Amino acid sequence: MAKQSEAINLAEIAAEIPDRIHQVADGHVSSHPERVALVEEGVSWTYRELDRSVADIAAGLKSLGVRAGDRMVIVSESCIALAALLLAASRIDVWAIVANPRLSPRELDQIRDHSGARRMFFTPEISKEAAAHAQRHGAERWRLGALKAIGVGPLNEDTVAEPVEKDPAKQVAVLIYTSGTTGTPKGVMLTHENLLISAKTTAHFRRMEARDKVYVVLPISHIVGISLLIMTLMVGGTVRLVSKYDPAALAKAIAEEGITILNGVPATYQRLLEYKAVAGLKQLDRGSLRLIAVAGASLDLDLKSRVEHEFGLPLSNGYGITECSPGISGVRFDAPRDDQAVGTLLPGVEARIRTVDGIPVARGEIGELHVRGPNVMRGYYRAPDLTAKAIDSEGWFNTGDLARFEGDCLYIVGRTKEMIIRSGFNVYPAEVEAVLSSHEAVVQCAVVGRAVEGNEEVVAFVQLMPGSLVKPADLMAFINPQLTSYKRPSEIVVRDALPATSTGKILKHKLAASLRGA
Repeated sequence: MAKQSEAINLAEIAAEIPDRIHQVADGHVSSHPERVALVEEGVSWTYRELDRSVADIAAGLKSLGVRAGDRMVIVSESCIALAALLLAASRIDVWAIVANPRLSPRELDQIRDHSGARRMFFTPEISKEAAAHAQRHGAERWRLGALKAIGVGPLNEDTVAEPVEKDPAKQVAVLIYTSGTTGTPKGVMLTHENLLISAKTTAHFRRMEARDKVYVVLPISHIVGISLLIMTLMVGGTVRLVSKYDPAALAKAIAEEGITILNGVPATYQRLLEYKAVAGLKQLDRGSLRLIAVAGASLDLDLKSRVEHEFGLPLSNGYGITECSPGISGVRFDAPRDDQAVGTLLPGVEARIRTVDGIPVARGEIGELHVRGPNVMRGYYRAPDLTAKAIDSEGWFNTGDLARFEGDCLYIVGRTKEMIIRSGFNVYPAEVEAVLSSHEAVVQCAVVGRAVEGNEEVVAFVQLMPGSLVKPADLMAFINPQLTSYKRPSEIVVRDALPATSTGKILKHKLAASLRGA
């Protein structure tokens, strides 16, 4: 019966979404043209202004030789200009590639070359990193509609446009390059339907309305940032854009700007609480917040408890992955939990648990999570072999994450490649990280495996609160009583900061490489 209900919900949701992502705001342009759609520091656009500007920018892109089916790279931090360029690309059926300007020249050039981008666009006035990339690529300053100073790179006359598909389930909207845990970039092809279905189902279960003002601290170069932009415009709400995360600015915005929804990764909240402690504040002002959510990394219960105590709201955990646009599951707004569950599956998403050899596991046991649904990517661009390895002939996508179900509730245990086998026992880094994170001096941590002769060791990297005098030996003494012997780290390494993506996701492959001297 539950599966039938889910199917009905999905059918209703699918019937309500448009064909392209730029069309999500159309109804609000007609009904509430003066409502604010986008806000950044000192600037705001109404829905009418957004609609007109996107049309003008789309025309400008055409005049610059960008064709339907082309790929265009937008090198920018989150800002109004980026949102407008993304929606304008949709308007003329161009594949948008949003690149974080903090990428190295090598990383950015890899994306340009692999995608065969027709042109690159930069927002030099938003960040010095974008300006540096623009200069390196010989970009010229252009005015595109309401955007007064966009860097426009040279035209790639040799690239071939991809076929344009009328079907939103086939037409690619964005191409997101992700390194995952391997460090090898892959271009994830997400269609308009992928993005719209995922955004619609998430907005539905969050009960989002036009009165919502969403603080988008996660960059739009990341799938969550794109999804938040789409779902907020979809309901007629206001998107509050920030170019770089500043916990002090976030605290001020929550207190003064009427922010109702905040999405983040655990590090977002860790740094917010750290700011409170360093600033000597008694309590953070909750303002108009009604929903706080977290995803993207393992959530330790100590952090969850402290955040909930601070704001008097449940911290809703969720789970998604770039290849799934990103929504897979989430804790329901009206059914908060006090554990590490990532909630129940979103409508239309199917899941199964398998061993690494593809054998079904018993209910409640740990295995690899496979998912299927209209949110699953079209594939990896120009990599049919990688696509075939990730998605089988029946449409099941192997997330590479280790998970288990308790009833209909999903728990993420770790990643297959992160699992450490020590003396024949499986060690899941998330469990060790949860214990370490419960120490009051630990800001964040990451656990990886280190190969030794015939075995693997557990190594923990830790970032401490500023000014902390805690030593690795103190942390060892703290965790040893809480973990069985084979789960205890052989070494704890304290660092000033852990390598992370722009969203705060710790780059474990870099930590593992440091142990190998790479």
